[in-house]
Amino acid sequence: MDSKNDTGNGLSHCCYHQLIFQLNLKLTYTLFLCSALPDRDAFNMIKPLSILVLFLLFISNAFAQEEKFESIIALNQKDPTAALVQLKKIYAKSIDDNDELLEGKCLQQMGKVCYTQGHFSQSLEFFLKADKIFNNASQPLLLAANLNDAGVLYYYMKQKDKALNSYSKAIGIYKRANNLTGQATVLGNIGQLYEKRQLYDSAFYYQKRALKISGQVNDKSGEAKIHENLGSIYEDLERYDSAYVHFKQSLNLYQEDHNDLGSIEVINNLGDILRKTGRYKESIAQTETALKLAEKMGNIYQLSSCCRDLGKAYELLNNMDSAYHYVKLGYKYTIDLYSEDGARQVAFLQVLYDINKKSDEINKLKNDRKVNRIIAFSATIVVILLVVLGFVIFSRQRLKLRDQQMLARQKAIEHDMTSLELKNLQLEEQNLKQLLEVKSRELSTHTLNLIKHNQFLENLRSTLQAMVKEDKRDQKKQMNQILAEINQSFNHERNWKEFTVAFEQVHHQFLESLKKYSNELTSADMRLIALLKMNLDSGDIATLLGISTDSLRVSRYRLRKKLNMAQGDNLSAFIQAL
Repeated sequence: MDSKNDTGNGLSHCCYHQLIFQLNLKLTYTLFLCSALPDRDAFNMIKPLSILVLFLLFISNAFAQEEKFESIIALNQKDPTAALVQLKKIYAKSIDDNDELLEGKCLQQMGKVCYTQGHFSQSLEFFLKADKIFNNASQPLLLAANLNDAGVLYYYMKQKDKALNSYSKAIGIYKRANNLTGQATVLGNIGQLYEKRQLYDSAFYYQKRALKISGQVNDKSGEAKIHENLGSIYEDLERYDSAYVHFKQSLNLYQEDHNDLGSIEVINNLGDILRKTGRYKESIAQTETALKLAEKMGNIYQLSSCCRDLGKAYELLNNMDSAYHYVKLGYKYTIDLYSEDGARQVAFLQVLYDINKKSDEINKLKNDRKVNRIIAFSATIVVILLVVLGFVIFSRQRLKLRDQQMLARQKAIEHDMTSLELKNLQLEEQNLKQLLEVKSRELSTHTLNLIKHNQFLENLRSTLQAMVKEDKRDQKKQMNQILAEINQSFNHERNWKEFTVAFEQVHHQFLESLKKYSNELTSADMRLIALLKMNLDSGDIATLLGISTDSLRVSRYRLRKKLNMAQGDNLSAFIQAL
């Protein structure tokens, strides 16, 4: 594939060689200057330019390799056997150098050579091997070109479905790479495929798409081929005027591109069109032009084809002498072609046999090397595994012994820690017991103080009530105020808050846990329950709550209902059990 068409800005052969020449001049001039400079300055001056020259030499080798392939492609048209011999040498070298990309390119070109010589099965084998290499090497453009060549081969092998599948893969790759030249080539091949299926609408569609793209990239050779294909379709449809126009455009493009072989084929097609339309003399003139070009090129196949066409034209003009002369000459060329082709086929088959034999030997050598590598690798792995196994066993024994020692130490430490924690727990338990005793004494003392305080207030209230019953009105008003203050002191929340704090310290979370039995308990109910928990008698409880014993019985009854107690259950026993 032309690098200019692939990249859009590639260097032409002329520009490339001119660039190398200029750089060589600059390097020579620099070396001359360095001879007059100190060593360090000379080295610093040469170093970057040397790197550049090495890089250009690398590019030069790659470019020379591409030129070599182009020369082999050109040689294939003249001497396929010689082309195959050269490819065979490059192929062997690529295998020795382990250059897979070059190996794939050689396989692709050998597939083309075999295809032109009619060895389709061998050609397909080469294409498939190249396909695998290009795919593994991630070379999409080379892979697409190889798929296109394989599609052409499938087309001539009458496997049109496989050909279309191969073309579809190739054009998909070209579209992703935005390679217009490749797209045009594949579209033209697809058009030919539909032409042979006599699906002319599809054939026109693909050929016109290919023609449009070829015009965009200014690919004269490709554009000429598409015009030739369109002329062939119109000829099949017997639309000879349109066919003649496209063949004429194809000829002009081939001549501009200096493609003599393409020109001969198109001139012959023009001669056929003229002959089919009854313009025999013009047809003869065209065919004679093609005959002269074929003689100049020494192309026996085209000479034979031109002579047959001239024989047909002279026969239609009823010029039997000339018709006989050209038919006989065409027959001679055909015999020469078969004789020459037979000799070439023998030589070609010998080269092909050598390639296959060499390939078999290489494969056998590769397999032997692979087996030897596997054996060596396996032996190495076994030795490594044995060493690792021994090291693991030794390490496990050491670790086992170390673990046992650490376990013994850990158990001793755990035993000491457990003893220490047990002592701490015992001390905490003693401290809690002492604290509980202190809090219990405080609660009892606080309760007794409350009882004494309330008893005092009760006696005082009784005395004052007796005084109120007297008729002294002045004292009555004072006494009522004292009674109000005393009644207020009975319900003073501060004393009860202090009592509740002390009670919670002795009976932790007791009052809070009561809520799971009922959500209707009031603060008065909580106080009654706390006093019952302390196992006080009813008189003391009534005194502490500032109510009568009858009111206490009512409060106990209501509390039993809120706690959902069954009839007959003892309230004090229930609370003590909590």
